Amino acid sequence: MLEDILEQVQKGTLSIAEAKEQLATFENLGFAKVDHHRKKRQGFPEVVFGEGKTAEQIISISQSLRSRNSQVLITRISKDKAEIVKRACPELIYHETAQILFWRENTAGEDTSQGYIAVVCAGTSDLKVAEEAAITAEVLGSKVKRIYDVGVAGIHRLLSHLDDIQKATVIVVVAGMEGALPSVVGGLVSAPVIAVPTSVGYGANFQGLSALLTMLNSCASGISVVNIDNGFGGGYNAALIHQLAQKGAKTYENTIF
Repeated sequence: MLEDILEQVQKGTLSIAEAKEQLATFENLGFAKVDHHRKKRQGFPEVVFGEGKTAEQIISISQSLRSRNSQVLITRISKDKAEIVKRACPELIYHETAQILFWRENTAGEDTSQGYIAVVCAGTSDLKVAEEAAITAEVLGSKVKRIYDVGVAGIHRLLSHLDDIQKATVIVVVAGMEGALPSVVGGLVSAPVIAVPTSVGYGANFQGLSALLTMLNSCASGISVVNIDNGFGGGYNAALIHQLAQKGAKTYENTIF
C-alpha cells in the first residue's frame, strides 16, 4: 500500500495532501479520533461504544469507518438512536435485542472458515448479553452456534446439547443469578471457555457481582472471565481465539510431513 501511494505521488496522479490523508493512522473528527490502523495492528477495525454518544457523532464515526473498512460495529445503542443513525446510513443493520448496529461487506461464498464459536446462555433473561456476544463474533467473521436457556437449574437441557458444545473451537458462557454455568461447561470441554456474568438476579446478586465472583473462583480449568454484562468482550475474545485456530489449521494443512 505504501509503495502504491508513493508511486502515485511520483507520477503526479496523487497529491501530497491526498497521500498524507491516506497514510494517516487516524482521522480527527474533533470530538473523536477514529483509529484507521486498528485492523492492521489487531486484525479487526475499531468498534464504537454507542452509549453516551449522540446520533450525529455516531453517524460521523460510522461514515469514517465505513470508508476505510469492511466492517462497522456499534454496541450499546438504543433503538431510537439507531433509527436516527440508519436514516443517514441505511446500509447499517440494527439488532434490537443485542442493541448493536452493524455493517459487514457482502462476503457471500467467501467464508471458508472451519469450526464455530458456541454461545451458551443460562436463561432467557440473559439473551441481551448473549446476543451481543454472538453478533459481535459474527460481524468479526466467525461462525456462531447459539445454545440458549440451558442453565444449571435444569441441567438435562444443557446435556442435550453437549455434542455441539464439545465440538466448538471456543465457548462463550453467559449467566446471571449464581453464575454456576461456566464451571459446569468448563468441566465438560477441552476448548477455552469465556465466562460472561450478567446483572440478572435478585437482590443478593448485587447487579452481577455474585455471578462475577463465582466465575472468578471457578475450579474448572480453562475459564477466562470478562466484566459484568460485557457480551462484546466475550464475543470479541472468542473471535480472536477462533481466528488463531483457523490460522493454525491452515498451517497444519499446508505442512509437508
